[in-house]
Amino acid sequence: MQIDTESFSVGDRVRVAQPIIVYHHPDHRNQEFNLQGQEGEVVQIVKEYKGRPVSANFPYLVKLGAKFKVHLQAFELEKA
Repeated sequence: MQIDTESFSVGDRVRVAQPIIVYHHPDHRNQEFNLQGQEGEVVQIVKEYKGRPVSANFPYLVKLGAKFKVHLQAFELEKA
């Protein structure tokens, strides 16, 4: 399966377009928290690890707020 890592670039403002439930949000620790509608910035696109190419399942590292980063797929995001 080819992963689309060309949809967004580092520095792009994005919004979570799909309902995604996480349990590791720092303000809602161990509770359900839906990321849909949250806005943030793409801070990294995972294409390699220690110099070797990888096919990451969730290639976009998105910073949502001051303390929270999450890995997401392209279809879960939209440009803000």
